[in-house]
Amino acid sequence: MLLRHRPGTTYVVRIPHPSLFEPSLCMLGGRWTSSVSSNLPALVPTLAPFETVTVRNIGIKYLSHSSSRFEEADSRPGSTQESAYNMMLRRGGKRIRMDDPPPEYENPMTPADNETSQGDQQDGIFSEDIFPEYDDQTGETSQPHTMDPTFNLTLFNSSKSSDLSDSSSVAPVTRRRGAGRGAVREDAPATRGRKGQQQPPPLSPTEEPTTARGRGRRGGAKKAVELSNEDEESSLYTVLLSGKHSLQTMVDDWIDAYKSNRDATLLRLMQFFISASGCKGKITPDMQTSMEHATIIRKMTEEFDEDSGEYPLVLSGQQWKKFRQNFCEFVQTLVKQCQYSIIYDQYLMDNIISLLTGLSDSQVRAFRHTATLAAMKLMTALVDVALTVSINLDNTQRQYDSERQKASGKRATDRLEALMGKRQELEENMDEIKNMLTYMFKSVFVHRYRDTLPEIRAICMAEIGVWMKKFHQNFLDDSYLKYIGWTLHDKVGEVRLKCLQALQPLYATEELKGKLELFTSKFKDRIVAMTLDKEYDVAVQAVKLVISIHKYHREILTDKDCELVYELVYSSHRAVAQAAGEFLNERLFVVDEGLVENLRTARGKQRLPNTPLIRDLVQFFIESELHEHGAYLVDSLIESNQMMKDWECMTDLLLEDPGPAEEPLDDKQETSLIEIMVCAVRQCATGEPPIGRGPTRKILSAKELKQVSDDKYRLTEHFIPTLPALLTKYKADPDKVANLLALPQYFDLEVYTTSRQEKSLELLLELIKEITEQHTDVDVLDVAAKTLEIICCDDARKSSRTEVALINVLESIWTRVSSAIEEYESSCLEGNEPDEDDIYNLTMSLRKISVFHGSHSFDKWDVWDKLFRIIRETCDLQRSYPEDAVKYAISACYFALLWDLKNIQEKGEHGVSGTDDVPKLHRKLNDYMLAMKHLVSNKCHTPVFKEEGYTSICDALIVFCQQLANQKWMETLVYEPDEELQELLNVFMHAMVFCEDRDEDLDEHARIEMLHKMRSYLAQFCKLVVYNVIPTKAAADVFKFYVKHYNDYGDIIKATLGKAREINKVNCALTMVMSLTRLFNDLPKVCNWMVDRQSDDFVALKDLAKRFALSFGLDAVKNRDAITALHREGILFSVNPLENPNDPTGPPPNLAFLEILSEFTNKLLKQDKRVVLQYLDHRVGSATPSSQGKDWQPLYAYRNSLMHGESDHPPQTAKRAYTRKRQAVDEEDHEEDFQGAEID
Repeated sequence: MLLRHRPGTTYVVRIPHPSLFEPSLCMLGGRWTSSVSSNLPALVPTLAPFETVTVRNIGIKYLSHSSSRFEEADSRPGSTQESAYNMMLRRGGKRIRMDDPPPEYENPMTPADNETSQGDQQDGIFSEDIFPEYDDQTGETSQPHTMDPTFNLTLFNSSKSSDLSDSSSVAPVTRRRGAGRGAVREDAPATRGRKGQQQPPPLSPTEEPTTARGRGRRGGAKKAVELSNEDEESSLYTVLLSGKHSLQTMVDDWIDAYKSNRDATLLRLMQFFISASGCKGKITPDMQTSMEHATIIRKMTEEFDEDSGEYPLVLSGQQWKKFRQNFCEFVQTLVKQCQYSIIYDQYLMDNIISLLTGLSDSQVRAFRHTATLAAMKLMTALVDVALTVSINLDNTQRQYDSERQKASGKRATDRLEALMGKRQELEENMDEIKNMLTYMFKSVFVHRYRDTLPEIRAICMAEIGVWMKKFHQNFLDDSYLKYIGWTLHDKVGEVRLKCLQALQPLYATEELKGKLELFTSKFKDRIVAMTLDKEYDVAVQAVKLVISIHKYHREILTDKDCELVYELVYSSHRAVAQAAGEFLNERLFVVDEGLVENLRTARGKQRLPNTPLIRDLVQFFIESELHEHGAYLVDSLIESNQMMKDWECMTDLLLEDPGPAEEPLDDKQETSLIEIMVCAVRQCATGEPPIGRGPTRKILSAKELKQVSDDKYRLTEHFIPTLPALLTKYKADPDKVANLLALPQYFDLEVYTTSRQEKSLELLLELIKEITEQHTDVDVLDVAAKTLEIICCDDARKSSRTEVALINVLESIWTRVSSAIEEYESSCLEGNEPDEDDIYNLTMSLRKISVFHGSHSFDKWDVWDKLFRIIRETCDLQRSYPEDAVKYAISACYFALLWDLKNIQEKGEHGVSGTDDVPKLHRKLNDYMLAMKHLVSNKCHTPVFKEEGYTSICDALIVFCQQLANQKWMETLVYEPDEELQELLNVFMHAMVFCEDRDEDLDEHARIEMLHKMRSYLAQFCKLVVYNVIPTKAAADVFKFYVKHYNDYGDIIKATLGKAREINKVNCALTMVMSLTRLFNDLPKVCNWMVDRQSDDFVALKDLAKRFALSFGLDAVKNRDAITALHREGILFSVNPLENPNDPTGPPPNLAFLEILSEFTNKLLKQDKRVVLQYLDHRVGSATPSSQGKDWQPLYAYRNSLMHGESDHPPQTAKRAYTRKRQAVDEEDHEEDFQGAEID
């Protein structure tokens, strides 16, 4: 039974006899040590500082003079003791050291065995050792008996503590309950576990408790577990699994049966926990009567089938998910329905707790996991009961006090006595529930919170948080909080997550903050550091917990702590960034209308409440020095702070002159504010997060679509009259105007018509034309071209007004280009060098047309002839043009080809013949590709020409690929790259991408830009492979750099490898072999022919082969043809030439390649290994030596890997040491033998 403390009462507690300890282990000063006695370990401490120690033949109990609370001593086999003073009360003992995590979080997790020590008993956890030393000689011995996994406690009552020294004079107390308590049993000995049952015969000294796993017992012992006669269909486990009955009905039926026959009903409940663990064993009534729980658990362990490692709590599927939920609810409902009587009968709870405690300490994972979950849910249910009892106790006390305050004449004596009796009964109930909770906490939680299984640790952390929230009077104490603090260092993210989730409701309750001060001071740094956790879910919860700490413990967070969270608004993970945004809102962006009460603009307009916040936001953005990530900052705040959509406040700060009490925005602040405003407009109008955050294709819900539509309408209404004023003010600043010009792309353009704002549209188009003529910045031109495309080229919104405006802009651009070309050429014809103005005008005008040609067609003007003449004359070295001018001409001509192709496709779709246009475009395409190949291949041209030519070729090959042949009138436009062009692209790509000679003097920014450019070149080449424009084998020279340049290009090469496998698995495998053989041929040779297999290059080649092998995955059947083809090509390379020209007695020069090939052997099916082995022996023939020299080791290693443990014999050798007998063999016959071999 669970002990109940009553004032003035002395207790004696029985604990099991230690005869089963193996070897005899004892606790001395808090550490395990061997004992010379095999019968009685040293379990008795010295008397000081305890007031009374009573020793029975098999048990001891300690009572403290400093506190009325007590603890049990855990003497289970192989377990450390859990002393009452391991967790000393702060009012009576040392303060608990909570700053150091237990050692298991710095070292590997302690295995979950019977010798796992408690976290709070490790060195350095407490200020000093609080375990007293034990006396080996104290105590009496008795006959050994079988050990129960829990404490065998017997309660004795005595009015004088001195009487306890004589154990023979102590008699057990008979416990009776009144009718109100609903007692089921009377005159029962108050023991936990087995009550009134005869102990089974003892084990022999040499017999150890069985802990073996498996189906049967060792040595052919007689099967001990018998099948029960219980109907499987009516068992609690089966009924709960089916889900066809309500839990309330199940529990009510079980209670009714318990009142009739509690032994049989308890057996059903015990069997339920065994079956819920996945065990097939059955507990018989005889076993229930004659065996201790520890023995029953051993028998169940022998019957357990752990071959699969699966059990109900870990099985996937909707049924098992529902079962896990019902399992927890069943335990809690059972306790809830029994809370008024049955749980106090000293039989049900004692047996359940005893069984679950023993199961939770099992080495069988399924038992341990299931029992821990049940025990934790049981404790949660008991906490609910304790709260109910506490409420009733308060009500009773209030009624009692009210009755006593009445006058003596009006006071009802009977009612006072009834209330006093009820109060006493409720106090006893509360004490008993607290004893149950304390016992289960020490017997289960303290052992399992550091279990090797992370699921068990997560359960413990989740439930202790519930206890602290619901029953904070008992559990919200540093002695319990320390377990959460230590587990914050857990290596598994799910466990750390449960810790944070357990703490959040505690910090969110203001009245509990006083109890969290010590914990917060000790573990605040760890919580703040967890905001950078590699598990994003953990980081999100850590940030939310920091927000709660900031609310109620603001003074604890330092500026450095806050800055660490500030930076997370730029995190690539959206949830982390938004959580950090909420922290910013709590700390920095708090609306205070009093600050703007007297703030007015120069013309007297009242400033809006968000004005100071937007100023702070701009300053925060500037100080963060991440000016290219304004979209990330906006995304972090836009859903949690309304100031991000306060367009009027933002535009007032930009357009209105500051008042006398304000400071004007400087240039940097204006630029930052415009960038933030445009990013916010973009996200409001599209509803999409910035690139790099969230899913690439997010499908908006109906509610989100409605919100986006409303936001888009509101921002359009505001910016239609405001945007022209902003463009007029900032049109000379390229950075500001590039952002502002993007705003119309997110407008609801129909508002121009519905609100009669055509004049604003005309003014906007005029400003765009003016800005285009004035600016030459690429960003400004690109945004202007796209904005004009959206406004003027939409068929649904196209009007004569927008068409005229667009033609005016394009005509202005072409006029400038034509004029600049004529002026430049005329200067060259006159024999004069073109001046800087001519060069500038030509370059800038060509830049504009190259940018605008990507969005708009210049078919109305003769663009191709003039621009392509610049390219042709540059290729022929007839005339020298500016380098950038030629680059822009190449880009503009490429877009001209695309516009011609688009016109032909549109004519074909409308049934209009394009017979004249197709040959014309075909001629242009051939001329263009010939010029580009000349620019790339000719060494006389600059790197800029080569780079632009390479990019244009790759892009043109994608557009004019085989897919155009689907339309017959366009078949002639297909451009297929020949081997010469493939080799040209390959050479350029290697020279630019995989060049080892890089400029190390570049700064970090320049190095990043260079890497981005090289990645772009590699991606363009790989794109040709992915779209099957060039054969897969062309990628062999790319794949061979997979490992060497993995950090820079690994993602691109891996994606290409995967796409190539999707196109053709066999070709991809052969390409891998080609890559490996080329690297093998480049290896340094020893004696001009032999490869050093110990060299770093050879090891790197093996690493590459291993990476290739891993890319095939686990489906050997799906990759069967590819893997066998790979081995065939590898064998052919290894034995060709078969005869060594440098050493007639040596192995083939490439034989070492078989060691590389061995990395792919595990991908072969067993039957295919035999076929490959036959093919290897057939190719090697009689060339195998009689002695196994080290040069021949690759052959033997490869053969052994193919044999796969089967009995096989090496090929027969000649009589002399080495025989070279050549046979004329037809190559095709060998291939047929390999491919036509029987495959099972």
